[in-house]
Amino acid sequence: MSIAPAPPAIPPGATIGILGGGQLGRMAALAAAALGYRCHIFCPDEHSPAFAVAAAHTIADYADGAALDAFAAVVDVITLEFENIPVEALERLARHRPVRPGADVLRVTQDRLLEKTFVRDHGAGTAPFCAVSGPADLAAAAALGPRAVLKTRRFGYDGKGQHMLALPEGSDAETIAAALHAAWEGLGGGDCLLEGFIDFTCEISVIVARGLDGAVQSYVPVENRHAGHILRTTLVPAFLPAPLLAEAEAIARRLAEGLGLVGLMAVEMFVTREGRILVNELAPRCHNSGHWTIEACLVSQFQQQVRAVCGLPLALPGRHSDAVMENLIGDAVAHWPALLAEPGASLHLYGKSAARPGRKMGHVTRLYPLGQRP
Repeated sequence: MSIAPAPPAIPPGATIGILGGGQLGRMAALAAAALGYRCHIFCPDEHSPAFAVAAAHTIADYADGAALDAFAAVVDVITLEFENIPVEALERLARHRPVRPGADVLRVTQDRLLEKTFVRDHGAGTAPFCAVSGPADLAAAAALGPRAVLKTRRFGYDGKGQHMLALPEGSDAETIAAALHAAWEGLGGGDCLLEGFIDFTCEISVIVARGLDGAVQSYVPVENRHAGHILRTTLVPAFLPAPLLAEAEAIARRLAEGLGLVGLMAVEMFVTREGRILVNELAPRCHNSGHWTIEACLVSQFQQQVRAVCGLPLALPGRHSDAVMENLIGDAVAHWPALLAEPGASLHLYGKSAARPGRKMGHVTRLYPLGQRP
């Protein structure tokens, strides 16, 4: 049986359209420029930090069909830095230009129930879960126990759209169901997913890329530490036994292949006290936990994304250094003078106009010789 050749690569000099104008789009545009590409950002927010480093931008809603058509007419390929783009927008754009990753990927990753089911069906572990769409589901959901997390099925990140259920051990099913009902109403009473509580030792993630030709490359698993549901620190590499590190990469690669991904994806996972790896979330884009790759690898996650969506060969993702990446959240960005003066610290500021609690304003990466990170 003959195999159809891959579509031709989109050469340097072309224009990459990016949906979303945040810091990920900003860093992707800078990486694209280093390879000779222009970028055109499409985002509803007129203050998007990516606009400052792109060749062009469009300020319009993702539901604005005329604006989407005009955008598609002036770019050569389309990707995204923000996964909560309406699937209908991607389908419309795909009538005109290649969209990578496409609507089929987002259809899965935007819905927590579909995502968890996809992960389980592809041989990876997850927390126990069940759908909660109305009061009739609460009794069955109560069986997951007094400690669980209720999440909206769509449009949640950095802890948004979720409620932690933390009742005393031994709580009866009626008490659990009543607490779940209150939490479900507090989240708007729509389609939700309940996940059983996981007793984990650490959170890790793997950045994986899949090219137009089906080639897959993944970066080393890293450990992520959060505060208030927001990533604060990424430690590179994760200090885990070699078999667990290999398993985490294998899971990420298998899920990228299963999705038919063309582009980049972060796979966030838990490592349990029993040494199991459970997948928490998929993000089909560059990711906060991959910022360290800018300094510690020959090719960053952002250039790898550009390579993937343009049909270029993927780069080997090996690192030359260990690293610690720290997010600058809210007022922490005020320490920029000291960080600039710190030997060996690489500071990235996102150009956002105002610091607010919980807002990612920048990050700093510190490198260490291989095997010597603290």
